[in-house]
Amino acid sequence: MEKDKAKAVLEAILFTLGDSVEIARLAEVIELSKKETKELLQELKQTYQIRDRGIELIELEDAVQLCTKNEMYEYLVKIAKTPRKHVLTDTMLETLSIIAYKQPVTKLDIERIRGVSCDFAVNRLLEYDLVQELGRLDAPGRPMLFGTTEQFLRSFGVKSLSDLPELNPVQVEEFREQAEAEARQTVDI
Repeated sequence: MEKDKAKAVLEAILFTLGDSVEIARLAEVIELSKKETKELLQELKQTYQIRDRGIELIELEDAVQLCTKNEMYEYLVKIAKTPRKHVLTDTMLETLSIIAYKQPVTKLDIERIRGVSCDFAVNRLLEYDLVQELGRLDAPGRPMLFGTTEQFLRSFGVKSLSDLPELNPVQVEEFREQAEAEARQTVDI
């Protein structure tokens, strides 16, 4: 393997893994001796030191790791403190609505109403802290029950679940028809 490609491979591995990697393992991957691999790593380390870069290569016994330079931490803290904006897709909003109005509810109940799988949507809503696990239903398989969180109430500007707008029967029927149409499209694909 040519020298520049080998350095690029080393850099890619170290960046992707984010942890320390033994030099011997890196040498195996690029099919060079441990000595030659150490020389390439030393060149990478010097490149990061010479140039005004935000990363550095650190050595840990017989391993190396690609890390952020200490002087960059203040910027990392700034970005980490910036609240992430969560985008709710139509599917996630539909799933959240079902949970809000039917809670406590199982994934199977949500899927019966929507007509399609809801795993991704429920997992995202859990991640966004809009829904939570409330326990398990006392039924075969003991499925997980889901409900909304205080964060849900804050995010949607309601003080309690009783403040949620009432669904009229026409809206419920339209929602059911949309879910069935969506399910048919999924099956056709």
